[in-house]
Amino acid sequence: MTVQASLKKLRTIWVERVSREMAAGEGVRAGFNEQLERFFDLLEQSIVTGDMAWLDPILYDWGRSPTETNLEAADYSVSFILNRMIALTIEIARDRLKPKEALGLLGAVVPVLAHSLGVVIRYEMETRVAHVSKELGEVQEKLQALDQNKSKFISVAAHELKTPLTLIEGYASMMADLASDDGETPMKNYLNGVNTGILRLRDIIDDMIDVSLIDNNLLTLNVQPMWVSHLLDLARNEFRKPIAERKQTLIVNDFEGSDLMIYGDSGRLYQAFNNVITNAIKYTPDRGQIVIDGRLLPGFVEITIKDTGIGISPEKQTLIFEKFGLLGRTDLHSSGKTKFKGGGPGLGLSISRGIIEAHGGTIWVESPGYDEKELPGATFHILLPTRTEPDNPVMLKFFGNLEEQRTETETSGEENPPTDNPPA
Repeated sequence: MTVQASLKKLRTIWVERVSREMAAGEGVRAGFNEQLERFFDLLEQSIVTGDMAWLDPILYDWGRSPTETNLEAADYSVSFILNRMIALTIEIARDRLKPKEALGLLGAVVPVLAHSLGVVIRYEMETRVAHVSKELGEVQEKLQALDQNKSKFISVAAHELKTPLTLIEGYASMMADLASDDGETPMKNYLNGVNTGILRLRDIIDDMIDVSLIDNNLLTLNVQPMWVSHLLDLARNEFRKPIAERKQTLIVNDFEGSDLMIYGDSGRLYQAFNNVITNAIKYTPDRGQIVIDGRLLPGFVEITIKDTGIGISPEKQTLIFEKFGLLGRTDLHSSGKTKFKGGGPGLGLSISRGIIEAHGGTIWVESPGYDEKELPGATFHILLPTRTEPDNPVMLKFFGNLEEQRTETETSGEENPPTDNPPA
């Protein structure tokens, strides 16, 4: 018996058996039978012509047929159906044909069915990948909308808080004026506490506004000539008191590039440095050390802020630069900005990153890990471009010759050093 004759002999039983096992219910089975009849016709055509591509149209339809519900539930698989078809074909051929006839039929049919299985798996995979990509896109859109709403809320909340805070500040100032003639009184101490709270709240509100500006690409820079060494000297002076209170040591080294004149927003960059140094003080135990150093690189100046603190675990070394990425313990949020492991709103390092990136730079942290006993410490790296000319042509005209004049002045001073005896 030829392979074609064997197929004709098994057609009815094959359709009935596959339909009974794979389809539940008479209504479903009737529609499934039509598909099986079509599949069998194309299978026979493939074997007769030797061209397996005859089955591709129906395989394409089957592979792309799962609905959204099927894909979400992952309860529909054409590849599973084809696998069962192969198994049932082998069983039917073994039961209904002589061994030699069964062997001949299976030798012709199984390669075609195996090819069909591969085609269906590819189509199914493409369909599922498209579905998952669509879901991921929808999730991404929702996350972006959520992030935008969060940024809007932060901006609105910050501006709404500013008005009552200004009123409180004004009334506190008037009360302080009234109490100024009474000498040292409990009222003055109370007002000092109120003013401290006002300043802290104003810092938080300003941080919220800055985060909103950074998120919406609205942060503007007042670019002027500046020197990194000046900013670091200011930071050293500002942190004298908290450093002394914590019995820590703050070392600011001179390094190549620190006295180079570059263009940037010195106020914003000072804010960025301030946040990073505050973080170093906060997570370094009493009597610890913070060292600020750096180096000059081609096109950049690198500033490093290294501490002997508790360190940062690898999984959090990226997270700490996200807004609200590391909020800290809420029971410590009133403990102060530089108290050991003191809490905070989790905005400082995010703002620092936004400011530094707005200058065309970058910031990252290196740390062996987190350990409150061994104190592995952390090193923050800040990379700033060494722009020696402003982008704005007007500013270039205004400031362009400053460095040249400074260099000429220094050179002139070296060539003509002052003498003790004036010329006659």
